Amino acid sequence: MSKSFESSRAPEPVGAFPHAKRVGNLLFLSGIGPRVRGSKEIPGVTLDAAGNIQSYDIEKQCRAVFENVRLVLEDAGASWNDIVDVTVFLTNMKKDFPIYNRLYAEHFAGDGKPNPTRTTIEITALPTPIAIELKVIAAVA
Repeated sequence: MSKSFESSRAPEPVGAFPHAKRVGNLLFLSGIGPRVRGSKEIPGVTLDAAGNIQSYDIEKQCRAVFENVRLVLEDAGASWNDIVDVTVFLTNMKKDFPIYNRLYAEHFAGDGKPNPTRTTIEITALPTPIAIELKVIAAVA
């Protein structure tokens, strides 16, 4: 048996899927990006008239993604510290990995933080003009 969750605070999904789905004691989050709920705004992104990325700030995007993940977790009855696995999709590993890796350590590693397993991969594009997306699994009681 599974149960789907929709967050009223995180950005709306860009397709026909829930923010999260709980199966047993595991909570699976759909890919979460840095978008802002109720708008097309993407923190740290400058688009041209055609909607193509002119420039972006990976630090702002990382912070927005982490906040959106936190919102989905909370709205599904979990917390940041319940995270057990993170898959990270970056569109520019060479340029963005050092900044992302520093911010990841601040949010996920160390005393009192979840310290989940992690996989980071580079991809050519994401469904919206973003540079990072997280796929998260959490263990819940």
